[in-house]
Amino acid sequence: MNPGTPSPYVSVCPVGCGDALVPTELELPEGRLQRCPGCGQLVSRVSEARYRETMASFDRADFNQPAGRELARRHAVARRRLAAIAALLARPPRAIRVLDVGCSRGQFVEAAAQRGFRAEGVEPAPRMAAAARAAGLMVHPGLLEDQHFSEGAFDALTLFEVVEHLKDPLPLLAECRRVVRPGGVIVISTGNTASWTVTAMGARWDYFHIAHDGGHISFFNPRSLRRLAETSGLRVERIETARVKFHEKGEVAAWRYTAGKLAAECLNWPARLCGKGHDMLTYLRRT
Repeated sequence: MNPGTPSPYVSVCPVGCGDALVPTELELPEGRLQRCPGCGQLVSRVSEARYRETMASFDRADFNQPAGRELARRHAVARRRLAAIAALLARPPRAIRVLDVGCSRGQFVEAAAQRGFRAEGVEPAPRMAAAARAAGLMVHPGLLEDQHFSEGAFDALTLFEVVEHLKDPLPLLAECRRVVRPGGVIVISTGNTASWTVTAMGARWDYFHIAHDGGHISFFNPRSLRRLAETSGLRVERIETARVKFHEKGEVAAWRYTAGKLAAECLNWPARLCGKGHDMLTYLRRT
């Protein structure tokens, strides 16, 4: 490290392997991504100051207000995930109390409530929590650990695009395990670094770039996510992956981007079958 260079915010494997991190060939503005030899977890070299600067974007007044096709897409995704939760629990929605951790404005909470679930959320960004509550949603401001829910209070917990922001996800997973009932389900979504997208794009994948995706410092693969779950006392029910891409929009000519998008769509189904999509959804259960 050069004199005067800020220390990286994350310097050990977030999964808790205890192995020294080694540099990869994936070069970002903050420096090369680091890899844990034990589980393959990738870690950013971003400084704490830069991390906190980008995390502030999640509490802007104009943040996370989807409309049109994007809003319809999110509702469709929510319906699929809620149906999967109900199937795993073998209960009707009205008998399922679900908590969305890091719920932002509460779109998933709203979708769950509309489908009969007893839905709540928890959100650390004050403006987002206030906006959700103003919309009539049951959203608790602050961190999950601040809420002091009773043990086994929920049938299901969801953490959508949360764990990649955490320096140390183990305390959060421990609290998730405590507040979900035995046999309950925890659903985690995050990016997959063992994907064909990363093979094709490497450091060009925008998911790695904290300037594009604020707060992204920790990057999982199926092996590291399984280890995180097992360390937290949770059983992996299944891991699903989806989507492939070869270019970010605007980085190549329009014809080349379109050709790459068509090729990626042809690979979406094989990527699902092989676990090589870059969107990773993991269903865990408290045994």
